[in-house]
Amino acid sequence: MKKSLSHTRVSVKLRKVEFRKEWYLYIESYPVVSKEGGKPQRVREYVNRTITTPIWDKNRTARTAADGTVTYKPKRDVNGVILCKSKLDQESCIYADKVRAIRQKEYDTAGLYSEQEASLKEQKEKSQCDFITYFKDIIDVRHKNSSDSIVINWNRVYALMLIFTDNQPMFFANINTKLIENFKQFLQEAPQGGNKKGTISQNTAATYFAIFKAGLKQAFVDGYFVSDIAAKVKGIKEKEARREHLTIEELNKLATTPCDNLTIKHAALFSALTGLRHCDIMKMTWKELTKEGSHYRINFDQKKTKGVEYMPISEQAYKLCGTPGHPDQLVFEGLPAPSWISKPLARWIEASGITKHITFHCFRHTYATLQLSNGTDIFTVSKMLGHTNVRTTQRYTKVVDEKKENAADAIKIDLDNSK
Repeated sequence: MKKSLSHTRVSVKLRKVEFRKEWYLYIESYPVVSKEGGKPQRVREYVNRTITTPIWDKNRTARTAADGTVTYKPKRDVNGVILCKSKLDQESCIYADKVRAIRQKEYDTAGLYSEQEASLKEQKEKSQCDFITYFKDIIDVRHKNSSDSIVINWNRVYALMLIFTDNQPMFFANINTKLIENFKQFLQEAPQGGNKKGTISQNTAATYFAIFKAGLKQAFVDGYFVSDIAAKVKGIKEKEARREHLTIEELNKLATTPCDNLTIKHAALFSALTGLRHCDIMKMTWKELTKEGSHYRINFDQKKTKGVEYMPISEQAYKLCGTPGHPDQLVFEGLPAPSWISKPLARWIEASGITKHITFHCFRHTYATLQLSNGTDIFTVSKMLGHTNVRTTQRYTKVVDEKKENAADAIKIDLDNSK
């Protein structure tokens, strides 16, 4: 959007000559600011012309003197030129108006140039800023109330940018489509975080690159780029990921299989019965569990989406929580963090005889898949999962469709020998 100028208006005016029925023609400019922060002034420039026959506009009073004498403003044509009875005077007024037009153009041009110069100066200063530092500020300021998973992902991209630049600044002036493409390529071969070996998956790279582009987009909004440079580079295409889930039979196997950590077992089965994420189960307190008549429900704030939710749960799910404690006490006290839960969980899965690669999040996938398989409509499942968009839930329907296709071939009749 073009910035509006502080407009200086230039006009032709008359000043009465003392002791003679004659008027000086002069150019008045207002407001004029000679220096930054100065007060606006009126600038008058006489054009060395006088007139004696101006036509007065009796409908426009200029001033009324103390003795009651009234003076009027001069009449003007459609272009603002003062009208006179004398042809010579009229030519003087036209000359004065031409000078006025020149001065008006000068002020307009000067104002335009000053705005452009200020804008270019600001742009030049911003181009020398470091995008990596700017990106960190987005995390610290704009995402300070975001979920843990969002902050973790943004911080990981921040760390990968430092690896990409070898801890050197990434100046805005140096960011172009080639650099963005190079970073895109780097992400597809980027190392895993922490003590993990190997490179990140394509889907993780796609997520990280989308975050990187979001940072560039915000920088464009904040005036660090003159164009939306992020829009010029395509994202990384995600691979179709198989969402592993458990069957009812497998859940029953796990229910009867001992686990090294009983809290992990109860929390995992609770997730399969409610669809809650690990982060929400981990922070759930007893005051969030209530009984409404013969029904149980959870009232909580979703940690990932920051949405306020309530969820009805089954009696079985409630029993997995154990004996109620203090309202502020954690229900699944001692539940390990995601980075510490994988090994004891894997031992429990293996002990049950299940050969699938099951993570804690797979219990949430199990809930969604079983609900859809049993005929629960997708909008209800979406709401129960806390999804803000039903399209997120539609990913689970592919698994259900596969089951339907397999079911279509389950019943076979020997038609070859039919008569």
